[in-house]
Amino acid sequence: MEFRYTAIQKNGEREKGIIEANTQKEVVDFLRTKSLTPLSVTEVRKFSTSVNFVQRVKASDVVLFTRQLSSMIVTGLTLLESLNILKKQTTNASLKAIIDDLIASVSEGTSFSQALSRHPDVFTEVYIALVQAAETSGLLDKVLTRLAENLERSEDLKKQIRSALFYPIIILLGMAGVIIVMNIFVIPQLGALYESLNLQLPFSTQLVLGMSKMFTTFFPVVIIAAIVGGFIFHRFSKTESGIKTIDKIKLRTPVIGNIVQLSIVDEISRTLSLLITSGSSIIESLNITARVAGNYHYRQAINNSSALVEKGVPLSTALDNQNVFEPIVVQMVKVGESTGKMDESLLKLSEYFERDMKIKIKTLTTSIEPILIVVLGVSVGFLIFSVITPIYSLITQIQ
Repeated sequence: MEFRYTAIQKNGEREKGIIEANTQKEVVDFLRTKSLTPLSVTEVRKFSTSVNFVQRVKASDVVLFTRQLSSMIVTGLTLLESLNILKKQTTNASLKAIIDDLIASVSEGTSFSQALSRHPDVFTEVYIALVQAAETSGLLDKVLTRLAENLERSEDLKKQIRSALFYPIIILLGMAGVIIVMNIFVIPQLGALYESLNLQLPFSTQLVLGMSKMFTTFFPVVIIAAIVGGFIFHRFSKTESGIKTIDKIKLRTPVIGNIVQLSIVDEISRTLSLLITSGSSIIESLNITARVAGNYHYRQAINNSSALVEKGVPLSTALDNQNVFEPIVVQMVKVGESTGKMDESLLKLSEYFERDMKIKIKTLTTSIEPILIVVLGVSVGFLIFSVITPIYSLITQIQ
């Protein structure tokens, strides 16, 4: 490692430089042997989370890192030994740099959670909070195992949702591509031909030609409007009112909104369960969960619930007052309060919502495919019918 130092020479002048050493103490000892008085010694960090690496650290990399680290600690290896082994095993250059930084920080006496907090782009706030609570309670091996399982389940759900949306997006892009090509290259040519032949065009053909003319005439305006609209929407989406509006639309969108809602409640249940298992208090767990909740309205509901719990109101009653949680959520939390096993109740609740969400995703996937095929067929069929009808009429007249 490299260290940047500032020291005072015998004549009172300041000296600055960079020295390669294993620890700060070695640098200090070396400077004193040179009759220098150290003022500051700081490590030169070659890694920064603000830099975009060619090889990005993906969520799957974090899942594998957590799973392997938990397995090693369970077997009896120390944290530093485990990190050194992981550093040698990983093939991701960015993750290797992160592990190297974690090793250096832990070696200097920094806690593992503080070392992780230096990389917020890779390790989430919940991840860091769980590790911090686990260090306090001495349950790092168990919490890391649960955390790895939680990350794996979360990643699997995201893959299922992406997979369910992939086919519809491809179909819609294909439809858009066909419409654009027809309107720019095909329909204008046929329109000019029909105009030169003075044919009496059916309404469907007139409609298609009119839309094509508008499309080609105002295409630059549409592009500029789309860019300006996208910029305005991006700025709006960063404001509190924008976030509030967009998150409400997400929840109220037919079919998709229900899946989004299940996903949010599932994530909240699992996160709360993990935090409580790690030894965090209910209020602390609620505050952390609120900060990472993926929806404005649920975030507000959790914050309000936390404030009520702090005043002595039971969590089940506090959640019931928010009018965003389903009755089963309130009931399972009430069961957890009465049995003293809140983490287990929340985990079962998460599993229930996960199963329900998987069923809805599968139903959506199987039902949307034939609908999209019908829509695509009708759209293309209407275009072809509108374009071919005048040609067929012309051939009939010639015969």
